[in-house]
Amino acid sequence: MKKLLVALAISASMILTACGSSNEAEVAEVEDTTEIVEETNSLVDVALADPALSTLVVALQAADLVDTLAGNDQFTVFAPSDEAFAALPEGLLDQLLLPENVDVLVQILTYHVVQGGVFSVDVVPGEVATVEGSLLNLDTKSGVTVNGANVIFADLEASNGVIHIIDQVLLPPNLDLSTLK
Repeated sequence: MKKLLVALAISASMILTACGSSNEAEVAEVEDTTEIVEETNSLVDVALADPALSTLVVALQAADLVDTLAGNDQFTVFAPSDEAFAALPEGLLDQLLLPENVDVLVQILTYHVVQGGVFSVDVVPGEVATVEGSLLNLDTKSGVTVNGANVIFADLEASNGVIHIIDQVLLPPNLDLSTLK
């Protein structure tokens, strides 16, 4: 997509030059459009484009977190794969997606998110604070793990951070699933 936009910008520039136009504002407008398109490749856009994250996208929508992860703040998301969600106890995901359980769903999803965009090569073993408020334990002894969950696909880059797909749904230590309705 980026290559196509760059090619269009170059073509527009050449056409304007060939037509004898010296209006730099027109060329700048094409270049600015290219930058805007690149900036809209948010964490949500990247998740939407990956078929392994369709359940996560549904959960983000149910938790009303789409705008947060599509905004300008930089985040690292340890995103459970569809298989990770499927491994939850039977019926739990359905319960979490109910409107009356949105607070618990938000707590779980924000436990998978940390401030800043950190690529796998930059992960430092130790604890890191989540947006939810609890700590995650990161390890790099044999690949990157998060609270024991394996990063199965790393470094899905977005304009506002990075996604690492993991093989488990992480539950915050202070989560009380008995509050589910």
